[in-house]
Amino acid sequence: PFYFLLIATRPELFNDHFSRPVGSLVASDIEQLKLAIEECKKLILELPEHSERQKDTVVKLIHLRLKLQELKDPEEDEPNLRILLEHRFSKEKSKSVKQTCDKCSTIIWGLIQTWYTCTGCYYRCHSKCMNLITKPCVRSKVSHQSEYELSICPEIGLDRQDYRCAECRSPVSLRGVPSEARQCDYTGQYYCSTCHWNDTAVIPARVIHNWEFEPRKVCRSSMRYLTLMIPRPVLKLKEINPLLFNFVEELVEIRKLRQDILLMKPYFITCKEAMEARLLLQLQDRQHFVENDDMYSLQDLIDISTGRLSCSLTEIHTTFAKHIKLDCERCQAKGFVCELCKEGDILFPFDSHTSVCHDCSAVFHRDCYYDNSTTCPKCTRFTERKQDDIPEEKKA
Repeated sequence: PFYFLLIATRPELFNDHFSRPVGSLVASDIEQLKLAIEECKKLILELPEHSERQKDTVVKLIHLRLKLQELKDPEEDEPNLRILLEHRFSKEKSKSVKQTCDKCSTIIWGLIQTWYTCTGCYYRCHSKCMNLITKPCVRSKVSHQSEYELSICPEIGLDRQDYRCAECRSPVSLRGVPSEARQCDYTGQYYCSTCHWNDTAVIPARVIHNWEFEPRKVCRSSMRYLTLMIPRPVLKLKEINPLLFNFVEELVEIRKLRQDILLMKPYFITCKEAMEARLLLQLQDRQHFVENDDMYSLQDLIDISTGRLSCSLTEIHTTFAKHIKLDCERCQAKGFVCELCKEGDILFPFDSHTSVCHDCSAVFHRDCYYDNSTTCPKCTRFTERKQDDIPEEKKA
């Protein structure tokens, strides 16, 4: 066969297949390699299955393809970093991991092909496909538009899309001719099979309105966007759907724990021991928990539904309370005595049996505060002092 004839006539094409091509190799060498590859493929089919000769021929085929790839697409000519449409593409070094190109939807053979991954949105593609990319990096959208679509599957109809893919504008139809139209449950629009791989994701609108966490099919761009958005605290539940707290007990529990943590925060930022122990860093993965009590990320809501967040936050709450009430004398000294009954233990604003004056932040037993018909004693003293400081002529 031509394969063995080529070995005899051009042995340099088959020796040291993993070395870099030398300058003497020209276009004719590429054509000869292509012919040798085709002959190799035919020979593999003709040889006895699982025979040693067939295995050796398969190895030769791999070597030929590697050599052809080197001649057509020399690795040293490919930069390590390429910037395109706000993507920051980094050349991948892994050769054994099999991936799929986001542009052409075919397999990336890392062993013989150069490929890139965007460090921002993790878009993967062949080197040869990069100049065909038309979709900007999703991370830029996340940076400039950090908000979700809050309508459930806002479909506009395939006819309104002119029977074209919402992303690449290739023709699609519900009958699958010329290409199957696939709906994205997040955007409500229809996409072709190249732009929609039937990936699934939790849909924010379904969570907020129906407390539903079943993953739904989404297009590739929605998948990347939701993946990048999932840790971002952009959901203000009490404005979007305040009734959710009436039906989901776990949300009420988490809100109370978060409110307590915000009341504990002033103790820690003025306590040297707490700062040295870096207690607040226990919430570094959910930094918004030490900033407010009403913003949630989609990951927060998913973890609430599984019970994971309740367990971890209760444990952190216990650790914080133990430091303030038992371990640290400085923090204990900042406690309160109920001025209404002047009895009982030292009180703290995050105790479950206490109430806090909204004006002066004084802490009282809850029963004392609501049963007493007088005003807050601390606020009364402040008012009296202000009156005493007013000159007599102004009083007159």
